[in-house]
Amino acid sequence: MRTRDTKHAAGERLIVLEGGDGAGKTTAIEQIRQFLQDRGEKVVCSREPGGTPLAEAIRQLLLDVRTEPVAAHTELLLMFAARAQHVQEFIVPQLQAGGWVLLDRFTEASYAYQGGGRGLGSAPVQWLEAFVVGSLRPGRVFWLDVPPEIGLARRQRHGTLDRMEEESLVFMQAVYTTYQERCRAFPDMYRRIDASCAQSAVIAQLLEQLQSYWGELHGNL
Repeated sequence: MRTRDTKHAAGERLIVLEGGDGAGKTTAIEQIRQFLQDRGEKVVCSREPGGTPLAEAIRQLLLDVRTEPVAAHTELLLMFAARAQHVQEFIVPQLQAGGWVLLDRFTEASYAYQGGGRGLGSAPVQWLEAFVVGSLRPGRVFWLDVPPEIGLARRQRHGTLDRMEEESLVFMQAVYTTYQERCRAFPDMYRRIDASCAQSAVIAQLLEQLQSYWGELHGNL
C-alpha cells in the first residue's frame, strides 16, 4: 500500500478545476494542459469521481439515476472510496514521477456537494480528507464561478442529466454558497474565475492566473 504522504513541491503540480454544472471545466482543463505542454511539461488529466477503473465503477454507482434514494452519508463515503483509489493509484504516482496532474474536481467538491448541498457540514469531509488524502493539497484550485441557474440552464441544453445534475436549484445554491465560503477561507489556494461571461473572457482570466502561478513556481520546478 502506497503512502499518502507527498512533498509539498509535488502538490504544487496538482491543479484542480472546481465549480457547479455548466461552468466549463472541461474546456478550462484543456487550456491549462496546452499551456503546460507548450512549456515542455508532462501533463495528465483526470476527473472525480473516477480516474481509475475501480473509481470509474464507483462513479457509475454514484451518478446513475435510481429509484432507491442514496443516503447522504453513503454518497460521501462512496466519493471518498473512489478518491482513495484515485489518489493512491494515479495522482500520487504521477506527481512522484515529476508530472503535472489536472483534475476536474477533487476534495473541495465534497465540501461543496456533500458538506454544503447535502447538509453534512465540513467535519466529516475534513476527517475523511485527512484519512484518505493525507497532507496532499492542490497548488491551485481554479473555481469557475457561475450562478447555479445559469449553470443548470447550460447543462439542460446538453441533454440527459445524471443523478447529481437533476438536483434542485435549492441544492445547487447550497453548493454554490459553500464554494464561495471556501474561496474566501483559502485565498492562497483558490483563484476565482468569473465563468458567467463569454468563453473567450473565461479563458483569458484563467490564462492570466495560470501565467501568474507559473511565474511563482518557475524558479523552483
